[in-house]
Amino acid sequence: MGTPHLLVRPGNPDFLDLSWDLPVSEWSHGRLVEMPSGIHRHPVVFVAYDEGVFVIKELPRRLAVNEYHVFRALEERTTRSAEPVGLVERGWVDPHDEQSAAVITRYVEHTFPYRHLVSGPGFGRRRSQMLDAIAGLLVEIHVSGCFWGDCSLSNLLYRFDAEAIESIMIDAETSRLYESLSDGQRAEDLEIMKLNLAGEMADIAAMTGVEIDQADLTLGEDVESRYSSLWAELTEELVIKRDESYLIRERIGRLNQLGFSVNDVHLTPTEEGSLVRMNVEVGGRTYHSSHLRQQTGIEASENQARVILSDLNYFLAKNGAVTASGKSVGTFKWLTTSFQPMVAKIGEARPGNPVQGYCDLLHHRFLLAQRRGQDVSNEEALADWIAAGTPGFDLV
Repeated sequence: MGTPHLLVRPGNPDFLDLSWDLPVSEWSHGRLVEMPSGIHRHPVVFVAYDEGVFVIKELPRRLAVNEYHVFRALEERTTRSAEPVGLVERGWVDPHDEQSAAVITRYVEHTFPYRHLVSGPGFGRRRSQMLDAIAGLLVEIHVSGCFWGDCSLSNLLYRFDAEAIESIMIDAETSRLYESLSDGQRAEDLEIMKLNLAGEMADIAAMTGVEIDQADLTLGEDVESRYSSLWAELTEELVIKRDESYLIRERIGRLNQLGFSVNDVHLTPTEEGSLVRMNVEVGGRTYHSSHLRQQTGIEASENQARVILSDLNYFLAKNGAVTASGKSVGTFKWLTTSFQPMVAKIGEARPGNPVQGYCDLLHHRFLLAQRRGQDVSNEEALADWIAAGTPGFDLV
């Protein structure tokens, strides 16, 4: 027995008051809290401090060290992975034992495990959203040079992102980082994903009491199909004429619409000399969320940010804000007269993520205006939205 070695990042609790001399499964500490949770391969507990709720996962030392350092590296490459807070090593325990180490991550707010989306033997009307969420995350992880090694429904958390679903990577114990992934490495990772998803969909079918032939065993193949389309979009090489620079702007605009930032554009002359090969170096899927944060200070996921920016731009246009100073003043006015008051009222009307609630309200306002053939104020839309039961986006 003894005191473990704790590696804790600044700005977080020191966690020294926890019962590290015992396995987490035997804890009865007052800081333990219950949070929405899926199925775990390793023991997992949640602890609450003034700084927030944290997740502690016990696992063998080698896996814990790997997971912690992979998550640290991914912080610079994606916003869709768990935020590592600390690493715990119990030096008196055999390093191969489950209790020899633990990884501490910050609890991801407003998320839920995949079983909350299950409908019948699969995901029902949420299926398309699940395909896009998993495929988009895998592409982003692979662009970052990360070989996941264990992509599965259980190793992801989900949260609503305007009309879509966002998936977040919460397991990296078998992951590896490279400068870039080869086609073979990407293919191997996709095969692991397909096998994992097929097994989990078979489990869902059994859980819901349906025959195995009704299980959605092709979910992984459909994820792979969407992954391939998105990957091709990001990595396509264009050959353009020297006077077709507008195609460069179009290409960057298309990638931005998909949520990806563009770090660099490489233009290489062909042997003929009159043509140029265009390749782009894609960054994280944070184009709209970064723009919204810089302009307003609002933290939102990518699709939420796209919806909120549209509302802001509509407000600015309606109020005639065209100059830089006019847009700055208009943005402050929008924050103080529209966004912040509505978010406060939404929080009173519906629990959960108020930013998602604001997106739901904007969608309801649009549908209401469409039916009436005229603009609808936020206050009028809010009253109608609450009366209708605070609906979200329609599933398509």
